[in-house]
Amino acid sequence: MSGKLVSDYDYHLPESLIAQYPLADRAASRLLGVGCDGSLTDGVFSDVLHALKANDLLVLNNTRVIPARLYGQKASGGRFEMLIERLLPEQQALVHLRVSKKPAMHSILELEGGVQARFLGREGELFKVEWLTDEPVLEMLDRIGHLPLPPYIARPDGEADAERYQTVFAQEAGAVAAPTAGLHFTDELLKAIQAKGVETATLTLHVGAGTFQPVRVERVEDHHMHFERINVSQALVDKIAQTRANGGRVIAVGTTVVRALESAARSGELIAYSGETDIFITPGFEFRVVDALITNFHLPQSTLLMLVSAFAGYQRIMSAYAHAVQQQYRFFSYGDAMLLSRCTQENA
Repeated sequence: MSGKLVSDYDYHLPESLIAQYPLADRAASRLLGVGCDGSLTDGVFSDVLHALKANDLLVLNNTRVIPARLYGQKASGGRFEMLIERLLPEQQALVHLRVSKKPAMHSILELEGGVQARFLGREGELFKVEWLTDEPVLEMLDRIGHLPLPPYIARPDGEADAERYQTVFAQEAGAVAAPTAGLHFTDELLKAIQAKGVETATLTLHVGAGTFQPVRVERVEDHHMHFERINVSQALVDKIAQTRANGGRVIAVGTTVVRALESAARSGELIAYSGETDIFITPGFEFRVVDALITNFHLPQSTLLMLVSAFAGYQRIMSAYAHAVQQQYRFFSYGDAMLLSRCTQENA
């Protein structure tokens, strides 16, 4: 058993395998099934329909990505790029700033579209700003903001991304990155899944830009996660209890759903919860809720690669990733997917 050092989660990925554009058909991506016996099954994403059974519960993250990337200039004339991490009450936000020199306290930032923001200071690695407009913030962002594609997509956002970098079930605005496992589902596939007797339900986890931040420590245990907002409703808790009573499985669509559900079960019992989580799931974690996971491929040395290793086993995951590279799967947000079962023992 390995996985105690961040370097244990490294793997070689040719740059050509990082998907730069989505496929025309959401459900046409490939799907790699990883069994607890170490078996690997190559298929297409629509095969997920055959892997689901009546009485299973498919849990989706209904967060919606906001146009969180903004451009402008300081009063001194210097250009900057702003990436919103979190919207706050009273027309404020926590943001990342890419700028040559930190703005002066209470200085005015001129954004595209005639919008101004006041710089209020630093909070840890983030900056706090206040929008100087009466325009509703989400309307303002829709007017002047850009969709915040991940840093490994080496191109500006385009018109197609406005639709394809959202899930078909996105409802609650607030994320600055998509819950990418959900990007593979179409309305037609969801209807076919429900016709099979599989229940669906939603929760909300607003994905933050911190999900792309590199892990800067050597030992996994020394890393501290960023906070993200979640909402797990009582209706979902009740539906999960009914699924258990009916002998069904709880299947998470994406690591965000795993983090939200397991956060709500930290006391030992799943309860409704609305608030923040900084849960860090690594090998040895005791899962209480999720039985199976649909997920995309994750960055080397990332916390999400650690999460799936905790879920399916470190050796199994690293072997699966090596197979995916060899078979030229497409990686990351617009890439292919995996279907994992929760494995309680290492069989690798």
